[in-house]
Amino acid sequence: MNDLSNFNQSEANVDAEELSKFAELASQWWDPNGEFKSLHDINPLRVDFIEEQADGLFGKSLIDIGCGGGILSEALAQKGAKVVGIDMVEASLDVARLHRLESGVDVEYALSTAENYADNNAGQFDVVCCLEMLEHVPSPASIVDAAAKLAKPGGLLVFSTLNRNPKSWLLAIAAAEYLFGMVPKGTHDHKKFIKPNELVSMIENANLVVSDMTGLHFNPITQQYFLSNNNVDVNYFVVCRKPMLNCAVNNP
Repeated sequence: MNDLSNFNQSEANVDAEELSKFAELASQWWDPNGEFKSLHDINPLRVDFIEEQADGLFGKSLIDIGCGGGILSEALAQKGAKVVGIDMVEASLDVARLHRLESGVDVEYALSTAENYADNNAGQFDVVCCLEMLEHVPSPASIVDAAAKLAKPGGLLVFSTLNRNPKSWLLAIAAAEYLFGMVPKGTHDHKKFIKPNELVSMIENANLVVSDMTGLHFNPITQQYFLSNNNVDVNYFVVCRKPMLNCAVNNP
């Protein structure tokens, strides 16, 4: 059960059913063959992609929005980033903190919405990550706005989510959840998937500049995941930058 005493649930950008769903699965975050196996499988790809886009992570401040049990957060910290992970599922954060003790990887975790954390930590991060989370909240645009607020001028932001179309329903829900059991049943709601043009619109409305978009794909023959910009039909990443402040000084 989450302690939401510091949050107004009527205002917080959270879905109680989503929180409950992930709370029930929290104990399995670090089982590489459990319910979150697919996240473990794609994590090296995600980390390498973020590191490449950021031109290295060593010494950079980074926030992982919707960090869950810390799979991505720890891997990014191992690359030398100074990582903060935030989530609204207290049970997941408990697992993340316990694993931190076991692994010795230095990550700071906090129970917070992205919006609340941004209010108190605006402009603090070189890199802002929000992966596989936007499709689980009532207002993804609000998360994008908060992410933009958290980034330093010139900072890098990386989002990933799922496209909304018949192909994504077939592969991400019918196949992945029910046919092959790659993710827990009920993990996703197709109505909450986000088309790339919708996400780009949210990003541009937050005064961010898109720099890259690529798809995450699965080869059923080799059982391997890979990145390709040939299409973004199902899972996809969008990379953007927060513009630098205009520091020009007018001559008298």
